[in-house]
Amino acid sequence: MADREDEDLEMAIRMSMHHAPPEPKRSKPRHSSVAVGVVSGTPEESVEAKSRRIKRELMAAAAEKRMAAVATSRSNLPAADKGGGEIGRREEEEEERMAMAMRNSPSAITGGGEVGRRKEEEGEGLMSVEEANKLFVIVFGNEVSKEILAQWSNQGIRFSSDPETSMGLVQHEGGPCGVLAAIQAFVLKHLIFLHDELKDVLAMARSQGMSTMIKNQSLPSNDFSSPADGVKVSALVRSMGEILFMCGSNERAVIATLSILGSDIQQSDEIPTDEVIAEALSGLSIESALDLQKVLRVETYTSQATALKRLQAMIPIFHSRMGALLFLISALLSRGLDLVQTDRDDPSLPLVTAPFGHASQEIVNLLLCGQAVPNVFDGKMDLGEEMFLKGISQHVEVGFLTLLESLNFCKVGQYLKCPKWPIWVVGSESHYTVLFALETSVQNENELEERESQIRKAFDAQDQSGGGGFISVEGFYQVLRETDIKLPQEKLEHLCSTGFIVWSEFWQVILDLDKSLGGLKDSSGLMGKKVFDLYHFNGIAKSDLTGSHVNARGEAPLQRPRLTKLSVSVPPRWTPEKFMADTAVSSATSANDSSLKDTEVSKPEPSQHAPLVDCIRTRWPRAVCSWSGDPPSIV
Repeated sequence: MADREDEDLEMAIRMSMHHAPPEPKRSKPRHSSVAVGVVSGTPEESVEAKSRRIKRELMAAAAEKRMAAVATSRSNLPAADKGGGEIGRREEEEEERMAMAMRNSPSAITGGGEVGRRKEEEGEGLMSVEEANKLFVIVFGNEVSKEILAQWSNQGIRFSSDPETSMGLVQHEGGPCGVLAAIQAFVLKHLIFLHDELKDVLAMARSQGMSTMIKNQSLPSNDFSSPADGVKVSALVRSMGEILFMCGSNERAVIATLSILGSDIQQSDEIPTDEVIAEALSGLSIESALDLQKVLRVETYTSQATALKRLQAMIPIFHSRMGALLFLISALLSRGLDLVQTDRDDPSLPLVTAPFGHASQEIVNLLLCGQAVPNVFDGKMDLGEEMFLKGISQHVEVGFLTLLESLNFCKVGQYLKCPKWPIWVVGSESHYTVLFALETSVQNENELEERESQIRKAFDAQDQSGGGGFISVEGFYQVLRETDIKLPQEKLEHLCSTGFIVWSEFWQVILDLDKSLGGLKDSSGLMGKKVFDLYHFNGIAKSDLTGSHVNARGEAPLQRPRLTKLSVSVPPRWTPEKFMADTAVSSATSANDSSLKDTEVSKPEPSQHAPLVDCIRTRWPRAVCSWSGDPPSIV
């Protein structure tokens, strides 16, 4: 009897699945509808969903039928033979559990065992039509061109193959540069300043055999521009994890991936090859929210260690042409779509801007500080009547500079201008690049700046005007004692003649007072001068204009990212222009005397200019920059 039922069930299932293509495992049935852009209307049940439903119902009905047959047979037996005891009870409970599971839970068929437990613990599944609609509209708006969608679905997160820029993520499509530049900034943070931690992670991963990606790779070297492959991957994984948990308020990270790659790939810690993934994506085209909803799978993690392990396994997926879009979606979902809209000043506008598909400032800020605020100033700007413009609310790991500030279109606040690490995403009108230093000391105050801060602090402590910038004569004498300033008698009488001392007048006297008397005058120009190196990385692949990378056949120059070293000289921020000019002349004259080594150092470097220099001067006013070869490009 049971064999006959099994045969009937198998035949019914085979008929219901006829012509239905195999589907990857998913935690909830998929809905579909015909749409362009945003999905609308009542979703109709797809062939795949219908076949799964029929299969589930048939299996549940069969289980119930077997239970009824068992109950009938037991009713004709003596009480002692009705399947009593522990074995009988377990059989009844198992039959009932299976029937209920098959009736109510698709995951009983598609996600049982360890995979099912993993889904329940971490949170995983396809997005609903409504969620996909909301996500698509937030990112691209109600009307978006196919060209913009193509840009964002054809950009992977992949390191440059050029040996001189192998630490950099290469960009081939316009649009997603804001995402790549933000990730690049965090990657540089780990490569340059946290390389010892990368070494520890790499060694631990080897000992545990966590990934084939890092086997046979050398440990970090001192050459930041050419790290070993395993080191780069480790830096990328840690950077992506750090950004996602920052977006999730350090409580969760949502990782977006693709269901079309199959459950074996999705649930395996073995990394598939790039070729396998490229083949799986060969027919994929994202032209609407429906297209996105069909293939998007989301996984939520509360454990950073588990999330990093998952990101490690998914690196080839992020290498693929969908990588940049998947990471943006991951960051948005980690933050939460409702919170993303709350962060923004105008949530009706898409995050990807028309007509060229550039990443908005909200996207860049989300990846730099965890909030999708649209402005770069510190805190909030009160417009009155309970209206505010939202800016950066806290200190950040890596910062941001923009050409627009040099054009007086905006003002970058201290949070972004002075990050924890000397790394900045640089924005222009149409592109994002990265500026960085190898030493944290470039952000330190020099001797004169520290002296200025000391004097101002003592002056403000005596200021009883509520910040008006003037103090009493008695308070002025206290400032002179605390700061060990020895003013000539005539200057002292002049400042005290009105009965109070104004900061601006006092400051001009200090600037003209010799250093030996506690002032800030430095005729050599060395005391307040900063000299350091910066590096600029532009990930967009362009021709090498220097011609140094021409292949053996003499063909066109190699398409490669650009890494430029800049020598930067910064005079004291308080130095009057006239004093700077005098110093330059004095230095140039004294340089002829080879015995005066210190004075020769103060000779100004030949000044070069490019739009990047204007960005640098928003951080270091009056900075003088020079470089070798082609000028650094921020477009």
